[in-house]
Amino acid sequence: MATCGEVLVKLLEGYGVEQVFGIPGVHTVELYRGLARSSINHVTPRHEQGAGFMADGYARTSGKPGVCFIITGPGMTNITTAMGQAYADSIPMLVISSVQARSQLGGGRGKLHELPNQSALVSGVAAFSHTLMSADELPAVLARAFALFQAGRPRPVHIEIPLDVLVQEADHLLACEPVQIARAGAAPAAIAQMSQLLANAKRPLILAGGGAIDAAEALTHLAERLQAPVALTINAKGLLPSAHPLLIGSTQSLVATRALVAEADVVLAIGTELAETDYDVTFAGGFEIPGTLLRIDIDADQTVRNYPPKVALVADAQIAAQALLAQLSAQPLTERRSDWGQARAATLRSELAQLWDRATRAQTLFLETVVEELPEIVLVGDSTQPVYSGNLTFNPEQPRRWFNSSTGYGTLGYALPAAIGAWLGGGAQPSQRRPVACLIGDGGLQFTLAELACAVEAQTPVIVLLWNNQGYEEIKKYMVNRAIEPVGVDIYTPDFIAVAKGLGCAAERIDTAEQLRAALRTAVDRQGPTLIEIDQNRWTQGVTA
Repeated sequence: MATCGEVLVKLLEGYGVEQVFGIPGVHTVELYRGLARSSINHVTPRHEQGAGFMADGYARTSGKPGVCFIITGPGMTNITTAMGQAYADSIPMLVISSVQARSQLGGGRGKLHELPNQSALVSGVAAFSHTLMSADELPAVLARAFALFQAGRPRPVHIEIPLDVLVQEADHLLACEPVQIARAGAAPAAIAQMSQLLANAKRPLILAGGGAIDAAEALTHLAERLQAPVALTINAKGLLPSAHPLLIGSTQSLVATRALVAEADVVLAIGTELAETDYDVTFAGGFEIPGTLLRIDIDADQTVRNYPPKVALVADAQIAAQALLAQLSAQPLTERRSDWGQARAATLRSELAQLWDRATRAQTLFLETVVEELPEIVLVGDSTQPVYSGNLTFNPEQPRRWFNSSTGYGTLGYALPAAIGAWLGGGAQPSQRRPVACLIGDGGLQFTLAELACAVEAQTPVIVLLWNNQGYEEIKKYMVNRAIEPVGVDIYTPDFIAVAKGLGCAAERIDTAEQLRAALRTAVDRQGPTLIEIDQNRWTQGVTA
């Protein structure tokens, strides 16, 4: 007899799930009965929030949903922050939890891990939450979840299984086949209308977001055909390679870039929310799109939020970009202004280069040194100074190589567990995987420091680049700028080297670029994690002396 828990694992295998993150508990052991005999790898984080962040990082590098097995009650309250980050950034995550037996739901009887309504708790950070009231519902609710991941706007999905349903006999469900859903195509009428507006434009511009992450080739050719400068959100970095002459980076919050946007007569926004954390990171307001706005998004609701368009298309970004490119390749274009396209993008890049202060230049050099030494590296960031600078100044060569938690939900402690997940999502075999580095500050690392032990146990060779400024410096500056006496920001800083070594991790401090290069060369060959601590003041003084 196969139980519901065992069948669940078999059905997940059918959907191509290769990795699960979870902490076993008395309420989830029936899931592990099937997992032990499956092909799915399991990693045990040290906290359920870490499990969610690992699933997030895994999804971003692999393009597949990150899957978590989570216990009732505290397990679910712990993972909601990670679900919130994934929800804000449209990351596919499947959270499968236990819940009290059906006869005890909402009973308030003081049962172990009991919550009044667990599903309601997570409904704000999930595309949907479903309580499985019978094993027979399992194939349908999994199909619904994977339909969203495959063809909709991907966000976390929560499925909770009552303890008595977990052990129901479910042999008859083993024959169920996974459902495959094609993404929405591009409506010909909308493509024709958009193509005509873009063909007649003299100063076209493209704003691309994370929803277009799989459309790199078509989007690049479309920009070249239109001679349209391209601005990317943080989650879209790498859609155009760093040296592409039409790339204007991720600087939409800066005055010089906003001036370029204001000059555009037709703006194509594809796979982007046009939201604050990519277009107004200083919270000053003032981002405007005076030109004709065209929007493409997989989410119908999103096409009219923040900035209403003249024409909107609900479609997969890659399919839509390919359709636009085909249409525009077959029709004549209005002559572009000579000071637009590559010329205008080059002027903007030159203007921006003059804006960076000493600290930004030092942090950019730090990132450039890492990439020069390890060109294939994936950089997973927290909310910390080098990440803020890199969001403005750094451009990777490919998508899925730079992402962080400073946008969207903006959580601290994300980078370390997300980097572990990112490495595991980098390929079926360890030899296929790119090196992964976690960019994190001393404050953020203390949120999830224990996950170093998980990295050691799972033998994930994540490189932890710890940027140490002895506190919450960004918040301290914000307080000072608002004439608030700083309180709570000068926190105690532990000896991270000693802590890391105590957890079984290699660790060292560096001050110079050459020391960083040497440390990276050693770290990349290890089977487990390495922590490299960089003191902000010593690094900045050394590289700008």
